[in-house]
Amino acid sequence: MNKQQLTKNTNCNFFQLISSMKIMMPLIIIGLVSSIVWSAQSTAVGATDVFPEVTVFKSATCNCCNKWVDHLEHEGFTVTTHDKSDNEMKNIKASLGINSQLASCHTATVGNYAIEGHVPAADIMQLLTEKPKTNGLTAPGMPQHSPGMQPISEKPNGYDVLLFNKEGNTQLFHSY
Repeated sequence: MNKQQLTKNTNCNFFQLISSMKIMMPLIIIGLVSSIVWSAQSTAVGATDVFPEVTVFKSATCNCCNKWVDHLEHEGFTVTTHDKSDNEMKNIKASLGINSQLASCHTATVGNYAIEGHVPAADIMQLLTEKPKTNGLTAPGMPQHSPGMQPISEKPNGYDVLLFNKEGNTQLFHSY
């Protein structure tokens, strides 16, 4: 092969490459833009976007209620709190089907569910993901090794979280 033929073949390959790049370049650009948009959207999606806001009703002076709210926020939930009197709390609990055997110090709503007491954020996430037909979850009383009753870094221990319905019937949801 002489120099002229080699130059002709090289030029032909070069022009074929440029021609194929003209076809491929829009596809590459579309792919890059799609990746950037998808990445920006997925970065913005966290528990606050996936799960509805938690609304908490509590006493203004209850420190463990505030710590439970901190736990939820630490786990990525957006939380709004409302300080209520004892009478207001009784009425809120009654309206949500929470009887005295299921009660604790604070009551929350998230989506279509009631959350009573020191229920771990992971259980709330599971409830919202699985969507069982129930009124909500409760951790009755004041379990000592539960979120809000212990340091944030400790794992729950020694109590049960229960599903409950409007009639006050319960079923084990998670045992710690």
